[in-house]
Amino acid sequence: MKQAILANNASRNYTFMTIILCWSGMVIMSSLYVTIPLIPLFSDVFGVSSTQAAAAGSIFSLGFAIGCLIYGAVSEKYGRKNVIFIGLIVLTFISLFIGMVRDFSWIIVLRGLQGAAAATFSPVALAYTVEMYPAQKRVTAIGFITTGFMVAGIVGQVMSGIISQYYGWNSIFYLLAAVYSITAVLVLKFLPKADFHDANSSILEPIRNIRKVFTRKNLLLAYLVALVLLMSFVSMSTALGTYLSGSTFGLSQQEILYVRSVGVIGMLISPFAGLLAERFGTLKLLRGGLLLAILGLASFGLISSLTLLVAMSVIFNAGIALVGPALITLVGQFGGQLRGIAVSVYTFILFAGTSLGPIIAIQCMRTDSISLTFILLALVLGIGFGAACLIRNETPKEVVS
Repeated sequence: MKQAILANNASRNYTFMTIILCWSGMVIMSSLYVTIPLIPLFSDVFGVSSTQAAAAGSIFSLGFAIGCLIYGAVSEKYGRKNVIFIGLIVLTFISLFIGMVRDFSWIIVLRGLQGAAAATFSPVALAYTVEMYPAQKRVTAIGFITTGFMVAGIVGQVMSGIISQYYGWNSIFYLLAAVYSITAVLVLKFLPKADFHDANSSILEPIRNIRKVFTRKNLLLAYLVALVLLMSFVSMSTALGTYLSGSTFGLSQQEILYVRSVGVIGMLISPFAGLLAERFGTLKLLRGGLLLAILGLASFGLISSLTLLVAMSVIFNAGIALVGPALITLVGQFGGQLRGIAVSVYTFILFAGTSLGPIIAIQCMRTDSISLTFILLALVLGIGFGAACLIRNETPKEVVS
């Protein structure tokens, strides 16, 4: 049996598997961010307030967060690959329907369902990677998958901004439907099935264990970091567009897209998070990444030079990109035997935070001071840094796995 598993491992193309998982993570998570540039457009087209228009992003995050609590256990029973594939098929049809509707209330309903369908990937893909990759390849694979998640924050906004400008907002969702159908074929054809799944496992059992993870202090602190992490990222993205188009810079929508695109450079550090963690320790990487992100975020409203602002956006994105893999690693470490549900709860809290991001940004901008807006957002992220400083090692040596 052991020889058969080793032979099976040797036949796998881990590089191609990683490319597919990274691509899948990027295109699926792009759905979360495509409505950020559309907030003013939705407000004009459907006659709703900016806060109501921002709900198209928030409801996606809420549906995604709830789904993350469920699909890990579902994939344990029915197989990781099966859940990812079916999720992509459902995403294809829901995205197509969103492009066809003309009533904003239906956009809200379908975006919630789209978020729930998108949740079939993130927690399931991380569990799939842990099961399918040998230890020496696992860190790099998780780094690339996390990079896909992070780059989606830029790609989704840039793609949405360009397509909506030339072809209308509906075309964005038609394109997503086509991309998801192609990705489903790639997953079906080229991702091997996981070696293990338990057809007799109970879907409800992991959910019953949720209360146990909240008895562990380190996990609670890690979850607090998770809550503010993408909340700050989405809030920054929402506020930055308003700032760049305002009187200080007066950029066009096309020029704002260029600024957002450059931010991808900062995300490219994520695959190296494993090497940095081995050298400096996972906790130091977590705290250092948060400090970089806070520095970049707080400086935005104080900068009148576009070149310097772009540089600080790269620093902010790099900080966020380092925190992601470090936080996932620590949650898995602190979860122990409850690792599966601990990661699911982490993903739930992470994306629950994104549902609040656009709303928080809009409320902060009502201060009529862009400097104060970014400083307030940096203070929110500072709460996460304070929590990270309180986390203590639970093993003699930190290991990224």
